[in-house]
Amino acid sequence: MLEKIGRFAARRGWLIVIVAIAAAAGAGSYGGNVQELLTSGGFEDANSESAKAAEILETEFNAGDPNLIVLASTGVGGGAPLPFGAPGAVDDPAAAAAGTDLIARLAAEPGVEQVAGYWSLGSPPPLRSEDGTKALILGRIAGNEDEVGEVANQLKEKYQGQVGPLEISLGGQALVFTELGETAERDLVRAETIAIPITLILLLVVFRSAVSGFLPLVVGGLAIVSTLGVLKVMTQFMDVSVFAMNITTSLGLGLGIDYSLFMVSRFREELAAGHSKADAVWRTATTAGRTVTISGITVAVSLAALLVFPLAFLRSFAVAGIAVVLIAAAVAVVVLPAIFALLGHRVNSLRIGRRRSERSGEDGFWHRTALLVMRRPLPIALGVTAILLVLGSPFLGVKFGLPDDRTLPPDSEVRAVQTAIRTEFASNEAGSLSVVIPDAAAVDEAALSAYATDLSNVTGVARVDALTGSFIGGLQVAPPTPISQRFAGDNAAWLSVVPSIEPNSPEGETMAKAVRALPSPAPVLVSGGAAGLVDSKASVAASLPLAGAIVAGVTFVLLFLSFGSLLVPAKAVVLNLLSLTATFGAMVWVFQEGHLSGLLNFTATGTLDTTNPILMFCIAFGLSMDYEVFLLSRIKEEYDRTGDTISSVAIGLEKTGAIVTQAAALLAIVLVAFATSGITLIKMVGLGLALAVVMDATLVRATLVPAFMRLAGRANWWAPAPLRRFQRRFGISEASEPVEVPV
Repeated sequence: MLEKIGRFAARRGWLIVIVAIAAAAGAGSYGGNVQELLTSGGFEDANSESAKAAEILETEFNAGDPNLIVLASTGVGGGAPLPFGAPGAVDDPAAAAAGTDLIARLAAEPGVEQVAGYWSLGSPPPLRSEDGTKALILGRIAGNEDEVGEVANQLKEKYQGQVGPLEISLGGQALVFTELGETAERDLVRAETIAIPITLILLLVVFRSAVSGFLPLVVGGLAIVSTLGVLKVMTQFMDVSVFAMNITTSLGLGLGIDYSLFMVSRFREELAAGHSKADAVWRTATTAGRTVTISGITVAVSLAALLVFPLAFLRSFAVAGIAVVLIAAAVAVVVLPAIFALLGHRVNSLRIGRRRSERSGEDGFWHRTALLVMRRPLPIALGVTAILLVLGSPFLGVKFGLPDDRTLPPDSEVRAVQTAIRTEFASNEAGSLSVVIPDAAAVDEAALSAYATDLSNVTGVARVDALTGSFIGGLQVAPPTPISQRFAGDNAAWLSVVPSIEPNSPEGETMAKAVRALPSPAPVLVSGGAAGLVDSKASVAASLPLAGAIVAGVTFVLLFLSFGSLLVPAKAVVLNLLSLTATFGAMVWVFQEGHLSGLLNFTATGTLDTTNPILMFCIAFGLSMDYEVFLLSRIKEEYDRTGDTISSVAIGLEKTGAIVTQAAALLAIVLVAFATSGITLIKMVGLGLALAVVMDATLVRATLVPAFMRLAGRANWWAPAPLRRFQRRFGISEASEPVEVPV
C-alpha cells in the first residue's frame, strides 16, 4: 500500500495536494461553528445510581440538586459576628425585605425552579454566614447543559450587582461549568498564539530552511481543520466536551510536527544520498511512511481505549484524538510525499544559516551514549529503573475527586462565590445530596421524620430538609413550610442532605457511602456531588482493566506485526508503563499535594480528577510508542543489514537521536503552551504529557532501550516459527528495494 502511495504521489502530486486542500476546506467550513455545539460536562456515568436518582427527581418532582446559588451580602463584614436582626445583618428589615423580594423575582424567571432561601425557609442558621452579613438563595435551572448555561448567564447579567441594600453574586454548578467552557475557549486561543510562533521559529532552526520548517505546520493545520468537521458530525450522535478542542489542537499540532519531522528528514536524507526525486519520494513513503502509519495506528488505538469508559468527557477525547491522529498520519503519509514530489530539492530552499553536515552515524553524541550504556547495561538499567520508581512513589498516595469550582482560575467571580460558601458558612449548600424514595406510598410522615433524623446524624451532614421540616444533629429545628411540599410526589418522596464538609473529597465519599448504607423505610437512590464522585470512581475502576488490556494488547500485536519479535513489544510496553509511573508520581506531588501551586497559579484540592490519569495514560502511551517505533525501525534496518546488536542499536539511536529529541522538544512546547490554561484540569494534562514525552525521549530512550536490547541480544528479534511465518505473511513490512519511478 505504501509503495503504491509513494509511486502515485511521485506521478500525481498536484492532484493529491488539491484534493487535500479542498477536503480540509470543506470540513473546516462545515465544522467552523462546532464550538457552539460542545458541552462543558460529561463527568458522570449516565447509568449510575446518582444519574438514575437525578432522572427521577427531574421527571417526578421537576426538581434536582441545586445548580444555581445566589450569595447575598449586606457589604458590612470584617468585624465581629452580628446578632440576629442587627443593623447590617441579613436579618434586618431592609435586607430581609430585599431578600424576600429577590426570591420571588427569581422564582418567576423562566426556566428557574424550586427557588428557596434563607428568608423563605424560616431563617435556618446554615444558610446564614457565621458573621451574619451574608445569606444564600438556592435554585435550579432546568434543561440540558446548553439551556442551563444560557439561562445562568442571563441571570448573572441581570442580577449580579446591587439589589437594594444587598450585594448579589451568582454561583453554583450551572455557572461553574458555563465558565469552564468559556475559559477553555479563551485558553485555546492563547495557547495557539503562544505555541505556533515559537514552534515555527524552532522548526526554522531545526531544518535551517523556511520551506522545510513550514511543512509541519501545514500537516498540523490540515489535521486540525479537518477534525472540526468530524467533531461536528459526532455532536449529532453524542455529547462532545468543549475540552475536545484542546486535544484536537494540541495533538494535531504536536503530531503534525512529529510526523513531518520523520518524513521531511528522511526525504532530505534520501536526496542527500544521491537518489532521484521520484526515488526519494518512494523511499520516504515506504520507510518513514511505514513508521508514521504504525505510530498513528498505535496512538489511535491507545485513545480508542477511552471509549470503554461510560463518561462522555473521556469519550469526547477519544473521538477527537482518534480523528486528529489518523488525519495527521494520513496527511503525512499521502500529502507530504506529493508535496515532496512537487518540491524536489527545493525542500531545502530559503535556507537560514548553514546546514549541518551529515554524520556517518558512528561519531555522534547518541552513538557514544548508546555504546557507554551497552558496556554496563545491567547496573544502568537497574539504576534508572530505581530512579523512575522513586519518582513514581507519590502516586501510591493518590486521592481522586471530580472537577469543581477550584478548577477555575483563582480570580473567577463564580469561584469566589463557591469559596465564600466553603469558608464562611456552616454547611456546603453547593454540594447537597438528594435522597430519592421512588416508592414512598407506604412511608408515613413519622417514618419519614425518623429517617431524616437519622440522616442528620451522619458524620459530615449539616442539615436535612424534608417534607416534614428541617433536621440538624438528630433534632427537628424547623417545622414544614409551604415550600416543603416540593419534597413530595404522587407516590415518591425525596430529601435534601446538606453536608458540612467538602463533598468533592475523601470525607465526602465516606459521607455519601454512609448515607446510602443507612437503613431506610423504603429503597432509596442517592444523587449529588459526593454520590457522583463515588459512582464515577466505581465506573472508571470497572472499565480500567479492559482499557488497559486494549492498549497493551493491541500495541503488542502491532509491534509484533511490524518487527516479528515477541520481546521487543513486551519491552516497549513495560518501559512505557515505567515511564508513566514517574509522570503520575510527579502529578500527585505537584497537583494533589500542591507543590509549585504558586508558580503554576492553581489551587490544590488534595485530589486528582478521576479521569486525568486515564486520559494521560492513553495519550502518553501512544505518544511514547511514536518515538519507540521510529527508533526500532532504524535499529531493525541496521540489524537486518549487519546482524550486530551493538552496532545496530548505536547507529539506530544516532540516526534518530537528533530527530526524536527535536520532535519531543517541539511537542513539549506545544503541550506546555496548553498548560498555560487557567483551568487546572487542562494545565495538569498539558504539563503531565509534556513531562512524559520529555522523559521518554531522553531518559528512557537513551538508557533503558539500549540497555535492555544489549542484554537481550539476538533474542530481541526472536519469535516461534509459526508466529514468524504469520508475521512474514500478514505483517507490516517495508517494500523491497525500490526501482526508479517514471514521472
